Amino acid sequence: MAELRVVVAGAGGRMGAANIRAVTSLAGLTLHAAIDRAGAPAVGRDAGLYAGIEPLGVEISEDIEAALDGADAIIDFTAPAASVALAQKAGARGLIHVIGTTGLGEADDVAIAAAASGARIVKSGNFSMGVTVLANLVRKAAEALAEYDIEILEMHHSRKVDAPSGTALLLGQAAAEGRDISLRDHSVRVRDGHTGPREKGTIGFATLRGGTVVGEHSVIFAGPSERIEMIHRAEDRAIFAHGAARAALWAQSQPNGLYAMTDVLGL
Repeated sequence: MAELRVVVAGAGGRMGAANIRAVTSLAGLTLHAAIDRAGAPAVGRDAGLYAGIEPLGVEISEDIEAALDGADAIIDFTAPAASVALAQKAGARGLIHVIGTTGLGEADDVAIAAAASGARIVKSGNFSMGVTVLANLVRKAAEALAEYDIEILEMHHSRKVDAPSGTALLLGQAAAEGRDISLRDHSVRVRDGHTGPREKGTIGFATLRGGTVVGEHSVIFAGPSERIEMIHRAEDRAIFAHGAARAALWAQSQPNGLYAMTDVLGL
Protein backbone atom coordinates (compact mmCIF):
# COMPACT_ATOMS: atom_id res chain seq x y z
CA MET A 1 0.00 0.00 0.00
CA ALA A 2 1.32 3.46 -0.90
CA GLU A 3 2.31 5.82 1.87
CA LEU A 4 -0.44 8.06 3.19
CA ARG A 5 0.26 11.66 2.14
CA VAL A 6 -0.42 13.83 5.18
CA VAL A 7 -0.98 17.57 5.57
CA VAL A 8 -0.17 18.92 9.04
CA ALA A 9 -2.33 21.93 9.91
CA GLY A 10 -1.16 24.42 12.52
CA ALA A 11 2.41 23.46 11.66
CA GLY A 12 3.89 26.47 13.47
CA GLY A 13 2.54 25.47 16.88
CA ARG A 14 3.98 23.08 19.44
CA MET A 15 1.51 20.36 18.54
CA GLY A 16 2.08 21.05 14.86
CA ALA A 17 5.80 20.44 15.33
CA ALA A 18 5.09 17.25 17.27
CA ASN A 19 2.75 16.07 14.50
CA ILE A 20 5.42 16.71 11.86
CA ARG A 21 7.88 14.62 13.85
CA ALA A 22 5.32 11.83 14.30
CA VAL A 23 4.38 11.71 10.63
CA THR A 24 8.02 11.52 9.53
CA SER A 25 8.84 8.79 12.05
CA LEU A 26 5.93 6.40 11.45
CA ALA A 27 6.08 3.89 8.63
CA GLY A 28 3.25 4.27 6.11
CA LEU A 29 3.04 8.07 6.37
CA THR A 30 4.80 10.85 4.50
CA LEU A 31 4.58 14.60 5.00
CA HIS A 32 2.87 15.98 1.91
CA ALA A 33 2.43 19.57 3.10
CA ALA A 34 2.40 21.76 6.20
CA ILE A 35 0.15 24.78 6.66
CA ASP A 36 -0.33 27.58 9.15
CA ARG A 37 -2.47 30.70 9.40
CA ALA A 38 -1.72 33.64 7.11
CA GLY A 39 1.15 35.75 8.39
CA ALA A 40 2.31 33.21 10.99
CA PRO A 41 6.06 33.27 11.77
CA ALA A 42 6.47 29.69 10.54
CA VAL A 43 5.23 30.41 7.00
CA GLY A 44 8.05 30.01 4.51
CA ARG A 45 10.19 27.88 6.82
CA ASP A 46 11.20 24.28 6.14
CA ALA A 47 8.78 22.09 8.12
CA GLY A 48 11.49 19.74 9.29
CA LEU A 49 13.82 22.45 10.52
CA TYR A 50 10.94 24.22 12.24
CA ALA A 51 10.03 20.96 14.01
CA GLY A 52 13.62 20.45 15.15
CA ILE A 53 14.54 17.62 12.81
CA GLU A 54 16.37 17.35 9.48
CA PRO A 55 15.20 19.45 6.49
CA LEU A 56 12.29 17.82 4.68
CA GLY A 57 12.04 20.04 1.63
CA VAL A 58 8.45 20.89 2.59
CA GLU A 59 7.85 24.60 3.10
CA ILE A 60 5.19 25.66 5.61
CA SER A 61 2.53 27.44 3.58
CA GLU A 62 -0.62 29.50 4.12
CA ASP A 63 -2.18 28.21 0.87
CA ILE A 64 -4.65 25.58 2.07
CA GLU A 65 -6.02 24.59 -1.33
CA ALA A 66 -2.56 24.02 -2.81
CA ALA A 67 -1.56 21.99 0.26
CA LEU A 68 -4.60 19.71 -0.07
CA ASP A 69 -4.02 18.97 -3.76
CA GLY A 70 -2.75 15.39 -3.94
CA ALA A 71 -3.13 14.83 -0.19
CA ASP A 72 -4.77 11.83 1.50
CA ALA A 73 -5.10 13.05 5.06
CA ILE A 74 -5.04 16.07 7.37
CA ILE A 75 -3.82 16.06 10.96
CA ASP A 76 -5.32 19.10 12.61
CA PHE A 77 -4.71 20.54 16.09
CA THR A 78 -5.71 24.14 15.41
CA ALA A 79 -8.78 26.20 16.42
CA PRO A 80 -12.52 25.47 16.17
CA ALA A 81 -13.29 27.66 13.15
CA ALA A 82 -10.24 26.35 11.27
CA SER A 83 -11.10 22.73 12.05
CA VAL A 84 -14.68 23.13 10.84
CA ALA A 85 -13.44 24.70 7.59
CA LEU A 86 -10.90 21.90 7.11
CA ALA A 87 -13.55 19.25 7.83
CA GLN A 88 -15.73 20.71 5.08
CA LYS A 89 -12.80 20.65 2.67
CA ALA A 90 -12.01 17.07 3.70
CA GLY A 91 -15.63 16.10 3.09
CA ALA A 92 -15.60 17.68 -0.37
CA ARG A 93 -12.35 15.92 -1.30
CA GLY A 94 -12.95 12.56 0.40
CA LEU A 95 -9.95 12.87 2.71
CA ILE A 96 -9.03 11.52 6.12
CA HIS A 97 -9.25 14.24 8.76
CA VAL A 98 -7.80 13.69 12.24
CA ILE A 99 -9.04 16.42 14.59
CA GLY A 100 -7.37 17.05 17.95
CA THR A 101 -8.69 20.60 18.30
CA THR A 102 -10.36 21.39 21.63
CA GLY A 103 -12.86 24.08 22.59
CA LEU A 104 -15.34 23.01 19.91
CA GLY A 105 -18.94 24.08 20.47
CA GLU A 106 -22.14 22.20 19.66
CA ALA A 107 -22.51 23.93 16.29
CA ASP A 108 -18.92 22.98 15.43
CA ASP A 109 -19.60 19.33 16.30
CA VAL A 110 -22.72 19.33 14.12
CA ALA A 111 -20.80 20.78 11.16
CA ILE A 112 -17.99 18.25 11.55
CA ALA A 113 -20.46 15.35 11.78
CA ALA A 114 -22.12 16.56 8.58
CA ALA A 115 -18.75 16.72 6.80
CA ALA A 116 -18.06 13.11 7.82
CA SER A 117 -20.58 11.89 5.24
CA GLY A 118 -17.88 12.55 2.65
CA ALA A 119 -14.74 11.94 4.72
CA ARG A 120 -13.22 9.68 7.32
CA ILE A 121 -13.00 11.93 10.37
CA VAL A 122 -11.39 10.83 13.63
CA LYS A 123 -12.08 13.40 16.37
CA SER A 124 -10.96 13.23 19.98
CA GLY A 125 -10.26 15.55 22.88
CA ASN A 126 -7.12 13.50 23.48
CA PHE A 127 -5.22 11.13 21.16
CA SER A 128 -3.14 9.53 23.91
CA MET A 129 -3.66 5.78 23.99
CA GLY A 130 -3.38 5.93 27.79
CA VAL A 131 -6.19 8.49 28.09
CA THR A 132 -8.36 6.44 25.75
CA VAL A 133 -7.97 3.40 27.99
CA LEU A 134 -8.54 5.59 31.07
CA ALA A 135 -11.84 6.86 29.64
CA ASN A 136 -12.95 3.26 29.16
CA LEU A 137 -12.14 2.53 32.81
CA VAL A 138 -13.95 5.68 33.94
CA ARG A 139 -17.07 4.61 32.06
CA LYS A 140 -17.06 1.22 33.76
CA ALA A 141 -16.34 2.66 37.22
CA ALA A 142 -19.11 5.26 36.89
CA GLU A 143 -21.58 2.49 36.13
CA ALA A 144 -20.38 0.19 38.91
CA LEU A 145 -20.09 2.94 41.57
CA ALA A 146 -23.45 4.51 40.90
CA GLU A 147 -23.73 6.28 44.29
CA TYR A 148 -20.23 7.78 44.29
CA ASP A 149 -19.63 11.47 43.60
CA ILE A 150 -17.47 12.17 40.52
CA GLU A 151 -15.01 15.07 40.33
CA ILE A 152 -12.54 15.76 37.51
CA LEU A 153 -9.44 17.87 38.13
CA GLU A 154 -7.18 19.03 35.30
CA MET A 155 -4.07 21.18 34.99
CA HIS A 156 -2.37 22.55 31.88
CA HIS A 157 0.25 25.11 30.91
CA SER A 158 -0.44 28.82 31.24
CA ARG A 159 -1.00 29.34 27.49
CA LYS A 160 -3.98 26.99 27.13
CA VAL A 161 -7.03 29.00 26.11
CA ASP A 162 -10.00 26.66 26.70
CA ALA A 163 -11.38 25.21 29.91
CA PRO A 164 -12.24 22.61 30.94
CA SER A 165 -9.78 20.84 28.71
CA GLY A 166 -10.95 18.61 25.90
CA THR A 167 -9.56 15.65 27.82
CA ALA A 168 -11.48 16.57 30.97
CA LEU A 169 -14.67 16.78 28.93
CA LEU A 170 -13.86 13.46 27.25
CA LEU A 171 -13.48 11.85 30.69
CA GLY A 172 -16.63 13.56 31.90
CA GLN A 173 -18.52 12.25 28.89
CA ALA A 174 -17.27 8.74 29.64
CA ALA A 175 -18.53 9.06 33.22
CA ALA A 176 -21.89 10.37 32.00
CA GLU A 177 -22.23 7.46 29.59
CA GLY A 178 -21.51 5.05 32.45
CA ARG A 179 -24.37 6.64 34.39
CA ASP A 180 -26.61 6.95 31.29
CA ILE A 181 -27.07 10.69 31.85
CA SER A 182 -26.43 13.85 29.83
CA LEU A 183 -23.12 15.51 30.69
CA ARG A 184 -24.47 18.90 29.64
CA ASP A 185 -27.34 18.63 32.12
CA HIS A 186 -25.28 17.23 35.00
CA SER A 187 -21.90 18.99 34.86
CA VAL A 188 -20.79 21.65 37.34
CA ARG A 189 -18.06 23.86 35.88
CA VAL A 190 -17.79 26.62 38.53
CA ARG A 191 -18.16 26.80 42.30
CA ASP A 192 -17.88 30.13 44.08
CA GLY A 193 -19.39 31.62 47.18
CA HIS A 194 -22.14 29.94 49.20
CA THR A 195 -22.97 27.06 46.89
CA GLY A 196 -24.90 24.88 49.28
CA PRO A 197 -24.36 21.11 49.45
CA ARG A 198 -23.17 19.16 46.44
CA GLU A 199 -26.06 18.17 44.18
CA LYS A 200 -26.33 14.40 43.95
CA GLY A 201 -25.59 12.90 40.55
CA THR A 202 -23.56 15.82 39.19
CA ILE A 203 -20.07 15.60 37.65
CA GLY A 204 -17.78 18.37 38.86
CA PHE A 205 -14.88 19.98 37.00
CA ALA A 206 -11.96 21.95 38.43
CA THR A 207 -9.39 23.70 36.26
CA LEU A 208 -5.81 24.71 37.05
CA ARG A 209 -3.45 26.65 34.76
CA GLY A 210 0.23 27.42 35.17
CA GLY A 211 3.80 26.89 34.06
CA THR A 212 4.60 24.42 31.32
CA VAL A 213 2.43 21.46 32.37
CA VAL A 214 1.63 19.35 29.30
CA GLY A 215 -1.48 17.88 30.88
CA GLU A 216 -2.60 16.22 34.11
CA HIS A 217 -6.04 14.74 34.74
CA SER A 218 -7.55 13.10 37.80
CA VAL A 219 -10.97 11.46 37.96
CA ILE A 220 -12.09 11.08 41.57
CA PHE A 221 -14.85 8.74 42.73
CA ALA A 222 -15.74 9.78 46.28
CA GLY A 223 -17.95 7.40 48.20
CA PRO A 224 -18.77 6.50 51.79
CA SER A 225 -15.49 6.30 53.70
CA GLU A 226 -13.35 5.76 50.59
CA ARG A 227 -12.05 7.55 47.52
CA ILE A 228 -10.77 6.15 44.24
CA GLU A 229 -8.55 8.30 42.01
CA MET A 230 -7.60 7.57 38.41
CA ILE A 231 -4.73 9.76 37.21
CA HIS A 232 -3.08 10.40 33.87
CA ARG A 233 0.00 12.61 33.47
CA ALA A 234 1.20 13.56 30.02
CA GLU A 235 4.95 14.13 29.98
CA ASP A 236 5.47 14.87 26.28
CA ARG A 237 3.20 16.07 23.44
CA ALA A 238 4.62 13.23 21.38
CA ILE A 239 1.99 10.88 22.87
CA PHE A 240 -0.81 12.92 21.29
CA ALA A 241 0.99 13.19 17.96
CA HIS A 242 1.74 9.46 17.87
CA GLY A 243 -1.92 8.67 18.54
CA ALA A 244 -3.08 11.08 15.83
CA ALA A 245 -0.68 9.57 13.30
CA ARG A 246 -1.83 6.09 14.22
CA ALA A 247 -5.46 7.23 13.81
CA ALA A 248 -4.72 8.48 10.30
CA LEU A 249 -3.27 5.10 9.33
CA TRP A 250 -6.24 3.27 10.85
CA ALA A 251 -8.77 5.47 9.02
CA GLN A 252 -7.22 4.56 5.68
CA SER A 253 -9.16 1.28 5.63
CA GLN A 254 -12.45 2.65 7.03
CA PRO A 255 -15.60 3.87 5.24
CA ASN A 256 -16.65 7.51 5.48
CA GLY A 257 -17.94 8.45 8.91
CA LEU A 258 -17.15 10.08 12.24
CA TYR A 259 -14.89 8.08 14.57
CA ALA A 260 -13.25 8.41 17.98
CA MET A 261 -9.96 7.17 19.39
CA THR A 262 -11.88 4.32 21.05
CA ASP A 263 -12.66 3.05 17.55
CA VAL A 264 -8.98 3.19 16.62
CA LEU A 265 -8.04 1.06 19.65
CA GLY A 266 -11.03 -1.28 19.26
CA LEU A 267 -12.57 -0.37 22.61
